[in-house]
Amino acid sequence: MTAQDIIRTRAKELLESGEVATFIGWEAGRFENQTTPLVITDAADADKLVFNEYCVNTLAKYVRDVIPRGKVGLVVRGCDSRGIIRLVADKVIKREDVYLIGVGCPGIKDRKTGEMLKKCAECRHNNPPEFDEMAGEVAEKPVAVERFAEVAEVEAMAQPDRSRYFESVYAKCIRCYACRDVCPCCTCRECFVDQRRENWVGKQNNVAENRFYGLTRVMHIGDRCIECGECERVCPMDLPLMKLNRKVIQDMNDLFGEFESSLSLEDTTEPLIEYRLDDVEEFM
Repeated sequence: MTAQDIIRTRAKELLESGEVATFIGWEAGRFENQTTPLVITDAADADKLVFNEYCVNTLAKYVRDVIPRGKVGLVVRGCDSRGIIRLVADKVIKREDVYLIGVGCPGIKDRKTGEMLKKCAECRHNNPPEFDEMAGEVAEKPVAVERFAEVAEVEAMAQPDRSRYFESVYAKCIRCYACRDVCPCCTCRECFVDQRRENWVGKQNNVAENRFYGLTRVMHIGDRCIECGECERVCPMDLPLMKLNRKVIQDMNDLFGEFESSLSLEDTTEPLIEYRLDDVEEFM
């Protein structure tokens, strides 16, 4: 049986038995190279589920909206599984709220070009670190990539070129908040940009306001980012958002030691939240 066959069979069994109230995966889109997230509650719909090289959406964020219906079944690759770990660590859901069917991910293709997506080419964990059962074989470990290559490009820029570069980035931002809405790490019940009475961020669209939003979000998720790349993928203005995220991650690695977020339910390291007596305080 293929991974897709196993997913369909298990989703049907889980829904029929009542072990889960909802199941989340992907379904085929209008075209062969297109998929969309699928949320089902009827076992008869399990045959709509697909798993192929065009399943682009990271599914973890959808769990939060359907948890009130009951336990959720979910297909998880490396990024989806890390997103679930993040939601559990942030106390948005409980581990017992979800049943995870893991799949090894060979890398997702861009439906327009047929080439592997940038976020998958940079992936370091294509197998789920947390799951209840696996559908099919684990995937081969991806070829190691330089995690901070893009950061090095920016740091190599001299001033004022670096300032001009970031000015150009934030000048293009339209503040659609797609990056926030898709991010499994953006779990606040009310985002600071929506707190109009406090007026953290103005409604006007300009470089200063855009930069404030972008940098605040980067710092907010800095030690929680699962590096799934969804924020950059969905950005309609093609902003290099992962470059900014990884800059903060690299700085944290330099200050507090190397780490990667959300690889284990037991490892809840969050350098920007935790305080230790041996923390580096060179700035004081």
